[in-house]
This record gives sequence, C-alpha cells and structure tokens, in this order.
Amino acid sequence: MALEREGIGLAFVDLSTGEFLLDEARGETALREASGAIGRFEPKEILISEDRRDDPRLAALRAACIGPTPPPVHPVEGWVFGRDEAYQRLLRQFHTPSLEGYGCEGLDLGIRAGGAALHYLEQTQKGALAHIIRVRPAARAASLVLDQTALRTLEIFRNLADGSTKGTLWEVLDETVTAMGGRRLRSWILQPLLDPAQIAERQQAVENLHEEGRLRAALRSHFKEVQDLERLMSRVSLGAAHPKDLAALRQSLQALPAMQSLLGQATAPLLRRMADALDDLQDLHRLLEAVLVDEPPYLPREGGVIREGHSPELDSLRSIKRDARRWIVDLEARERERTGIPTLRVGYNRVFGYYLEATKAQLGKIPAEYQRKQTLTGGERFTTAELRELEEKILHAEERIQELEERLFVQLREAAAKELRRVLQTAEAVAALDALQSLAEAAARRGYVRPRVDSGEEIAIVDGRHPVVEAREAGEPFVPNDTSMDGSDRRILIITGPNMAGKSTYLRQVALIVLLAQMGSFVPAREARIGTVDRIFTRIGATDALFRGQSTFMVEMQETANLLHNATPRSLIVLDEVGRGTSTYDGLSIAWAVVEHLAARTRARTLFATHYHELTALAETVSGVRNCVALVREWNEEIIFLRKIIEGSADRSYGLHVATLAGVPSEVVARARAILEDLEGSSREDHPQSGDAEKGSERQLDLFYGKQQSAAREILALPLERMTPIDALNYLAALQRRLREDPLPGSMPPTDTSG
Repeated sequence: MALEREGIGLAFVDLSTGEFLLDEARGETALREASGAIGRFEPKEILISEDRRDDPRLAALRAACIGPTPPPVHPVEGWVFGRDEAYQRLLRQFHTPSLEGYGCEGLDLGIRAGGAALHYLEQTQKGALAHIIRVRPAARAASLVLDQTALRTLEIFRNLADGSTKGTLWEVLDETVTAMGGRRLRSWILQPLLDPAQIAERQQAVENLHEEGRLRAALRSHFKEVQDLERLMSRVSLGAAHPKDLAALRQSLQALPAMQSLLGQATAPLLRRMADALDDLQDLHRLLEAVLVDEPPYLPREGGVIREGHSPELDSLRSIKRDARRWIVDLEARERERTGIPTLRVGYNRVFGYYLEATKAQLGKIPAEYQRKQTLTGGERFTTAELRELEEKILHAEERIQELEERLFVQLREAAAKELRRVLQTAEAVAALDALQSLAEAAARRGYVRPRVDSGEEIAIVDGRHPVVEAREAGEPFVPNDTSMDGSDRRILIITGPNMAGKSTYLRQVALIVLLAQMGSFVPAREARIGTVDRIFTRIGATDALFRGQSTFMVEMQETANLLHNATPRSLIVLDEVGRGTSTYDGLSIAWAVVEHLAARTRARTLFATHYHELTALAETVSGVRNCVALVREWNEEIIFLRKIIEGSADRSYGLHVATLAGVPSEVVARARAILEDLEGSSREDHPQSGDAEKGSERQLDLFYGKQQSAAREILALPLERMTPIDALNYLAALQRRLREDPLPGSMPPTDTSG
C-alpha cells in the first residue's frame, strides 16, 4: 500500500493463485475509496513504507477489513515504493516493455504499491514468482460498488452475530464444487456488473444451466474430480510441488475432455466461449500418466514415484535391487546347508549393513573364511566376500534409484511448469463455469427467477423474498412483498411500523435482490425489473467503533455523511432508523433534513425505515416521497405481525407490545403503559398539533415532559388571591418534598438557605 500525499496506491496479490490487482484512489475521497477496496478484498497482511508507519490514515485502512481482527502491518524500505523502481520491477516480472497491454500504465500510485509487493515476495519467498504472469486493474469503475459498511450490514460473507458464514448471502449462494469456482463466485458478489448487456449474457448462461438440469448435474459430477488448478500450478511453478500434487493435476486434467464434450450441448454464447477456452491439455495428461505411478508417495525420496517402463536405466536398477535380494535369500539357504547351522540367517541394519548371524552354541561350525563383524550377547555376526559384493550392488542400486527418481520427478515438474499459461487459462474457464452452475443450482433449489435488468431507473419487484431469511426459516413460510421505486414519483419510500414487523428484513431483501440481479444471478421473487445501480449504501443497525473512539451515534452519522456525499441518482440507499442514537428532537430533525436532502439534491432511490411517524408528512410536501407501512393486527391486547409492507403509514410504534414479547416484567410494562398514557394526555392537552412536521401524528415527548406540565398546571390553578402567605409557603414546601422524592431530569435539589 503506497500512502502518498496525492492519494493511496493499492496492490492485491494472492501468492497461492498468482492473482495480481492494482488500484488507486486520489483526492478528497481517497481514504474512503481505498477503505472500500480493502474491505472487499480482506488482505491477510499490509505492506507500507517504513517512513509511513505513523501515517494517520493507516488505522482507518486497517479497520476497513471486515474480518474479526485487523491484518498485521509490515514496514519495508521506502526506496522500493519509488515509481521508477517499482515500474521496472513490474516490467521484469512480466517481460514486457510497458504495462499498456495490462491496462495499468496510468496507475502510478498502484504501480508503486505493486512493485513494492513484488519486492517483498521475492525477499520472503526465496524463489521465483513465475506463476504471477499477469496484472490487471481492479475493476471498480465497471462494477457496482459495495463498501465495507454494506458488506457488513447486509451480511454478505459474515453474519453480525458471530462473524461466521452461517446466515449469510454467501451460505445461500455457494453451490460451487471447486475451490476456483468459489473464489470466482466471491469476486462476482464483490463486483456486480453495471452493463446490462454483460449482465444479460451471464444470466443467459445461468438460465441455460438452470433449464438443463442433467447437463448441470453432469458438470457438477466432473467438477468433483478437479482440484485447485490455480494453487497446484502455483506450487509447480515455484518448484514446491510434490508427487501427490502432480497426481492431483493429472486427475484434474482427466476430467476436462468430458466437460468440453458436455459444453457442446450448451446454447448460451458465454458457455460456448468457455468450451472454446477449455483446453483439454491431454498432451500434459498423457505425460503425467506415462511418468507418474497411480498412487505416488508424498516425497520423491520415498521411492516408487516413477512408473515402470518410463526409464530403462531406472528399470535396470530396480531389477538389480530385486535380484540382489533374491540372491541374498539363496545365499542364506546355501550357507545353512554348507555349514550345517539351521538357524544361520542373513540380516541387515543401517550401521553394519548385511551380515550372517549365528548363536554362540553354533560358533564351532563357522567356516574359516567367515570374517567377524560384530559380537552380540547371544552370538556373533559375520560377513563374506560374496555377501559384501551383493551388499554393494544392493546399496548402490538403492542410492542410484533415489537419485534417478528425484531427477526424473523434477524433470516432470518442470515440463508441467512450462504449460502454466495453458493450465491457468483452462482454470479460469473452469472457475467461471463452476460459478455459473452454482447460481443455476441455487436458483433451482430455491425457486429463483431471472430478473430483467436495464439501464432505466425503475426497481419493480413482485413477491420479493429475503434470500437468507427464507432459507433459514423452519416451517413458517416467508411472506413476500412487492417493491415499486423509480427516479421520479417514487424515489423515496418512508416505511413505518412497529419493531419486529419486518421493516429491516424488507430493506435488506431489496438491496440483496438488486445485488443478485446485477451479478447475473436469478433472484428470489415472482418477477423483477431492476434499473442498474452504481452503488449500494446502507445505514442499518447500532454499531460503534470504540477502538477508534467513535460512539454508536458517531458511526451512524459518519455512515450517513458518506452516503450523502457520494450517492448519485443511480445509487440505491437503504436507511434504517436514522437519528435514533440521539435525543428525540435532534434525531427527528436530522432524519427530516436527510430525507429532504435525498429528495432534492441526491435524488437516489431510497428505502427509509423509521419510527418517527412525523416523517410521513413529507409525502404530502416533498416530491418523490411515498409512505409504506408494515402491517400488524391487534387481537386480545396482543399484536400479530403480518410481515406485509403496503402503501400507508403507521400511527403507533407498539413498543410496549414488543417489550411484553421480549419478556420484560409485567409490572414494568404496566408502569410504562401508565406513563405513556400520561405523556400522550399531556401532549394532547398542552401541545396541540401544528405545522407540517407534526401534521397527522403525535408529538414524541421527553419521558418527564408530563411531570413538568402537571406541576405547571397545579401552580397555574392556585387561587393566589385567597391564599395567605403561610398557605403559599406550605404549598411550596409540599411541592418541594414531592420533587425531592421524584426529581425532574437534570434538576438540582433546592439549596438550603435556612442557616
């Protein structure tokens, strides 16, 4: 990561696969854009120049990672971030006179970071990086942008409860079979498309696989034979692959011809192109089959790696080794007969080699030509000229076999490394094909439909469902909901209703359906039309960042500021309970002003869930604002959540009912109900509704507003003209005692001035 005054350069390298991306962000939005990129890619470690270790931007960039802990930071020498040094290092890596062909020539800050990353890998890996054969710019400009806030609050890859993948969009969508397909699907989720033509092409491929269930099932069965080609070839090119790696490569290549044949049945243009890109690599497969045994050991030095018949020299040495051992057996039989010692045996150990062993009782029968080799407690060990000759043949053959097998294996590995580009090209096709079938499989299992995606501004969803909630509900059917938004009359939907009525689920499901549609997936709905979105902004839930000294309300306001500054008319904004982190009137004022700004200035399509019923009045005065409500029904002093969102507005929050459902003690709920009735009564009596902000709704009061008004009414009602001074003093003393027993918020006890 290159932290420069003019901006931030980023390079993302996956050493296990060879993927290499460059990115940069400049100007006032540099920190925010770089944070978003880091949040999407979740690096395991961050490199910076050693003279930038105190840069104040570093803490925010580390915190952008959505993982459970921020990645470690490794400072490296500042000179490796120099533009010229970094540029030349990249050219040497890719053996090219410029980076024009990779689309990275103008990314000066990204080039600085990329060159430094290569330098660091060369120093730490102590080997060539031959498997890093290309670099490309991160495709932010061509994709829908999801920042780390959206990834977190929409629970794309990790849930908010424990940070696992359980209950996430990833858990629902991931039907991939190969590791490569999983990585490709993840990249599609992180970078949904913007071009309706590209989206339609991907959708057509998904539809083809969705409709052809047998084709999809056959492909999935063959994918099970395909190992992680990208990581295998990484080890092969680095000279780190062991025999089992090459066996896995051979197994993977064996499945390619059948996959290529199956793709001949496909009709979608994207699938046909994948069939053309899928090199079956049968020449490499034949080589691996001819050289490598069926079940090789983990290490070459363990022996038995090279197949019989591949190397005449190796076969000859193996024959000598086998024959010599047979000779040893024959020698033992002959010597027993010659010496008359039936227990005489030939043995071997690593220290003394081969020997003839006899017990002490038989030593009188030992021939004179036997040479003593080792004395034991119960006998003696000997050798002969013939045994030494056989031993030399056996040990020499074993040594030569090990050397030759290792050399032949290295030659095989180097031959495989020469096919790196071909294998990686096929790996890309397999990864994309697996990701496409995963989307088709998820659609088939969960009843998704193909949405229509265009460049318009309408978002029209019929019977939309939340993909994750629907998948995890046990027994209870999910209640679908419609959505109708556009860029003119229905730009902002203000959604009111009680807690637990389904408002947050509704907000998230619309955002997720848009994301799914633009990544080329089918969506959970009866039908959908999506006008492309350039960014999805979310402000959902109560979170803090205490390690950065930020309260819940500060985080809420920062996320709100981000979307107000950066949203465009093409964006989708999802807001839930803006302003709830502060006092009632502050929060209402902020929420009111945010809606007005979104309607007049930003003009983005917005879903705005709130408990501030006053905001529903904006539908009468602000163009493009419409009201929706989450339906409930009251029955026997209980409420039934219908989970249905319709046109209209709520006039109550049902907070006491929810408190009852949550198990709050009944006496607390009863007392709260009495206080609520007092407050509402005081509000109606002393504060008649007026003005647009309060039209058609009840003023939300401070908890102790009713006590203040009660005391004021008592004082106003005093018959001062008939009261004596002592009566007035007695009244004030009684009022003071009451206030001392139950003081008003923020009040100070009266000062005792008697003495």
